Amino acid sequence: MFPHASTMKRLSLVISFVVLALANAGVAHAKVREAQIRDIADIQGVRENQVIGYGLVVGLQGTGDRQQTYFTVQTLANMLARMGVQIPTGTAIVKNVAAVMVTAKLPAFAEPGMKMDITVSSVGDAKSIEGGVLLLTALRGTDGQVYAEAQGPVTTGGYSEGAAGNLREVNYPTVGVISNGAIIERPVATDLRGLKTLTFLLRQSDFTAARNVADVINNNFNATVATVIDGRQIVVDAEATSMSSIPRLISRIENLSVAVQAPAKVVVNERTGTIVLGGDVLLSPVSVLHGGLQIQVDTIVSATQAAPGSDAAPAVVSNTSVQVQDKQVSSIRLDNGADVEELVRGLHTIGATSHDVVSILEAIKAAGGLQADLEVI
Repeated sequence: MFPHASTMKRLSLVISFVVLALANAGVAHAKVREAQIRDIADIQGVRENQVIGYGLVVGLQGTGDRQQTYFTVQTLANMLARMGVQIPTGTAIVKNVAAVMVTAKLPAFAEPGMKMDITVSSVGDAKSIEGGVLLLTALRGTDGQVYAEAQGPVTTGGYSEGAAGNLREVNYPTVGVISNGAIIERPVATDLRGLKTLTFLLRQSDFTAARNVADVINNNFNATVATVIDGRQIVVDAEATSMSSIPRLISRIENLSVAVQAPAKVVVNERTGTIVLGGDVLLSPVSVLHGGLQIQVDTIVSATQAAPGSDAAPAVVSNTSVQVQDKQVSSIRLDNGADVEELVRGLHTIGATSHDVVSILEAIKAAGGLQADLEVI
């Protein structure tokens, strides 16, 4: 097994592989597909906004914050004080109450009275907020203004049952959601009237895609109304389109189809050994040699008996044995045009682990044999 960086304390060592990348035999060509502009681009200024609030979830079955979570007790005392009830904060027991943070995404063109989903997350040491009810909580934006009010029963996707030593927990019972749990109180002003230009922002920067989007728009209007600014921005002259309604103009442009190319990219997570790869990722001719040397160290501790009639304590003796096993080198051969899926399948065939595959991909990329971007997260 190839050790990950976080597992260097293990007693097994692996002598890694040798990767030989042959001469490159051309660049991989990504497949072209059709997509609507709405699926690959957003309109500048039309977006969601994050809002956040702090509140209390009540009605828990003894799974709330413990006594030493002082801010929960203080919040409860302040809330009750506003209702005319005075309690000593030092003696209040709040096992059925949990302090939570409430987060949500305020949609574009939000108007008062609209509802939106919210996420409720424990900030104390509560075991679970399952079955609780969120009390009225103000949700604020980055400008400090209250944009929505949240309240309602919390639904969790997990549970925690049992006692210490015999606990069964599934998913995360300290995080829940409330569907339509917040009512918007303040509008998010996005006035499209009077706009002279529209800027479309590609979600992934690509000069070819930006050019294709501009060409499609210009061909549809039979005029040069769209201009490419960079690999992400395409500016449309609204006045040159002769359309009086900006929403109708946006709808017309968003429904246009454009040819796009998926980027050749491989994303690997070294911490978990997860590999996500695109179908258009190709390799130059590559030979991979993979071998391993396992060293196992065992220590046997034994005690010797003292001589009869002696008051001496038994002596402790440690015997250490070292076992070395050198594996036979395994190899695979990939011809020109092979994709990463074939490489990964071949590496698993010769017994490479997920962490081995991650390191091998990095080495192939360094040798120039991987015709794609390699992103390690």
